[in-house]
Amino acid sequence: MNIKSNLLKFNGHCFLSYAKLVLGESILFFFFVVQSVYAQNYYLYVASESDDTVSLLKFDGTTIVEEERINVGSYPTEIEGPHGITIDPNGRYWYVTLAHGTPYGKLVKYSTATNQVVDETTLGLFPASMQISKVTGFLYCVNFNLHGDMKPSSVSVVDPETMTEIVQITTGSMPHGSRLSKDGLKQYSVGMMSGELFEIDALALEVTRKLDLEDHSKMDHSKEDHHELVIRNTGIKHSKVKPTWVIPHPEAKIAYVAGNGSDEIIEIDLEKWKISKRIKAEKGPYNVEISPDGKYMVATLKSIGKTAIWDLKKGSLIKTLANSTAIPHGIAISNDSKYAFISVEGIGGEPGIVDVINLENKTIVDQVEIGKQAGGIAFWKKDS
Repeated sequence: MNIKSNLLKFNGHCFLSYAKLVLGESILFFFFVVQSVYAQNYYLYVASESDDTVSLLKFDGTTIVEEERINVGSYPTEIEGPHGITIDPNGRYWYVTLAHGTPYGKLVKYSTATNQVVDETTLGLFPASMQISKVTGFLYCVNFNLHGDMKPSSVSVVDPETMTEIVQITTGSMPHGSRLSKDGLKQYSVGMMSGELFEIDALALEVTRKLDLEDHSKMDHSKEDHHELVIRNTGIKHSKVKPTWVIPHPEAKIAYVAGNGSDEIIEIDLEKWKISKRIKAEKGPYNVEISPDGKYMVATLKSIGKTAIWDLKKGSLIKTLANSTAIPHGIAISNDSKYAFISVEGIGGEPGIVDVINLENKTIVDQVEIGKQAGGIAFWKKDS
């Protein structure tokens, strides 16, 4: 009887041990399945203007790392200045402008599969920001003309398949920031020194509208100030607003312009083609982007080393964050609207930095050092 009882106890212990082992392995397997389902990697490209490099970065939701640093440019003894960067709608190629070329800058096409050069073409003076329209297939790039004569510059229209410049469309003086409408039918750019917003028909390849961004209500029209005197004597306008970036809203018929000189974000009613609101910002807003879901507006405050976040649905500033180092520059927002990636130039020989902001809790969650003078930045993809 005791032997039988002991055998039963032994078999019972074995069964319980086996059951615990199977259950433990099942829980562990379930944990790894859940982790694999919810683990997401975000990838982006960032240009470092004083290093002639472009960094491929990966962020896993917690940590951001530099996967690869790609040398760009053709002349090892010269700094050619990678400035603007964009990725085609299919994610197969990335494009970078080399802005410091003499007499003209270049546009270079790379494969995202290999990060090797595919082709290149010559553009205007100091080519800067750009995007590719999903409708026309053309690439639209502003020629900033930073070191040239203070006169109207242009937007270069390029066929990215053949890397052929089709036309240069004349706009304003020192066009810098530019973005396409979500439908790809309109291209918007701002003239930093002429103080104007330009709308280009992406199909007709011509300027359809332009808007003066100056706040004339603050001007003393009873006397001619220095600003107006310069315009009258030279024909050259030096904007007080100094607009540096424009971004159309992904859903509403609204665009937002960074007024770098007037310390404001200017809201534009695109249907009525007029200024609908001037939003006060801290000193030196430079780049401005809107999350794909239309909820958040993010602006770099270049003069004070901070990044500001607005809730557009509430219409209010909700957070201002100090960046990891001085001179925040560009912004890229993930396609799920969860994270904003901020390129921060640094000073002198300091490395550039990319800060990662969690837009849900409005905190900087990580940062990574890259090449000197981090500037142009473009979100590539998210995978699981």
